[in-house]
Amino acid sequence: MKAADFRRIALSMPEASESAHMEHPDFRVGGKIFATLGYPDKDHGMVVLPPDEQVRLIQMHPKIFSPAKGAWGKRGSTMVRLETVDKTTLQSAIEIAWRNKAPKQ
Repeated sequence: MKAADFRRIALSMPEASESAHMEHPDFRVGGKIFATLGYPDKDHGMVVLPPDEQVRLIQMHPKIFSPAKGAWGKRGSTMVRLETVDKTTLQSAIEIAWRNKAPKQ
């Protein structure tokens, strides 16, 4: 997958918008970031998952997903290797991240 694919999937989520945070494109719903592109480099994206989902995805796909460094990773920020992830797996991870941040109404 490429950054453009990540962006397209993230923006396909209901009420998702693109903004920027710390000089990286991010994707928000209800003002909350659920995904980011280009961190730590152009070959990665990041999704904010519930911790149990983060553990599950890392166990199932250790070559695709890894926790972000430090406290962010402990709170669910999960790195995605774009060149390794397939469309179905990426779509699922982004949907989980979106649901995690979307307004509950």
